Amino acid sequence: MRHAVVVLAAATVLAGCTSGAPATPRTPGGAPTAPAPSQSSAAATPHGTLLVADFGGDTVTFVDPDPGHDRHTLGSVEVGTAPYGLVVDDEGLAWVATAEGVAVVDTATRTRLGRIPYRTRTGPVTTGEYRGGGMGIALAPDGRHVYVGVNVPGRDGVLEIVDTAAREVTGTVPVGRRPFDVDVSPDGTEVYATGHDSFDVTAVDPSSRTTRRFEVAPYGTEGSLGSWLKPHYAVVRPADGKLLLPFEGERLVVLDPRTGRTTIEPMTANTHQHGATLAPDGTLLVVGTGPILSDDEGPSLTIRTPTGAERVVPLDGPHEDVAVSGDGRTAYVTEGFTRDGYGNGITVVDLTGGKRPFEVAAGARPLGIAVL
Repeated sequence: MRHAVVVLAAATVLAGCTSGAPATPRTPGGAPTAPAPSQSSAAATPHGTLLVADFGGDTVTFVDPDPGHDRHTLGSVEVGTAPYGLVVDDEGLAWVATAEGVAVVDTATRTRLGRIPYRTRTGPVTTGEYRGGGMGIALAPDGRHVYVGVNVPGRDGVLEIVDTAAREVTGTVPVGRRPFDVDVSPDGTEVYATGHDSFDVTAVDPSSRTTRRFEVAPYGTEGSLGSWLKPHYAVVRPADGKLLLPFEGERLVVLDPRTGRTTIEPMTANTHQHGATLAPDGTLLVVGTGPILSDDEGPSLTIRTPTGAERVVPLDGPHEDVAVSGDGRTAYVTEGFTRDGYGNGITVVDLTGGKRPFEVAAGARPLGIAVL
């Protein structure tokens, strides 16, 4: 019943998770750019600061999540149009997937060091959910490469391989459509691009550039681009290298990339789901964005232990992505959201259950997030 109703409900949209508004043309990017000055103070960035990608602007913003502080936004750095995902390496450099290229930001000094253009032609630089350019992004375990999923409107996506020392794209590999998320195996030998509009995960060998594709569609693929029931974000379980992909607060798909086989475990939030991450102890955190059917539950954060026990924390309004503190006690959930109804803050959730969630101000429509 869910599948049939959802397909009908989605018939008027081009693809699940539409913003409902046309993208606004922007000046195309291309050539590498000179370092851009930070708009923040020269003070060192405190440990535990949050870095968020401002999808509603062209910056990343540094956020202090301490509820006892009067000011939470510490400053912003211009990176490029509509930044989506970001990742931070051991040297404190942030690699940010924008519509124009991968920006490199020194998080200690809060300055942009440059921007690496994509090899892939994605058309005019635009904003909005369907804009071309980088989406999911991940870092190799040895820090030598960054992998970014590039959306090519109307076509399959591309995984671009960035050499972090040379700061240039050294290879491209075809993957699924609209690569919402990119993940890396624990040993670094495979990269996984989650193709939202193609209902699949593409496993890429970054050395040989060979690929394998696995369909991930627990509700089927009926409705095609008009379906809401697509994969969004994934996490790789360190213990066995399997991918965990949540769907609708009802089904957790566990994909074994060695065999391509999937199993399905039940979930309890009953809401459309996007961002996901793992806490240090293996607890899975999944962002519920809100209902797509009249009997669905509202926005939430699912806290799922390695044994499968779940606690669902209600959230005030749609959210998109999630990060977790180093001690595993606190989750930070961005309010940006890829559809209408987004906010401009971050909800802080005490994973121990001892405190109520609270909100801190962030940048413009924050999506990707990292804890510094």
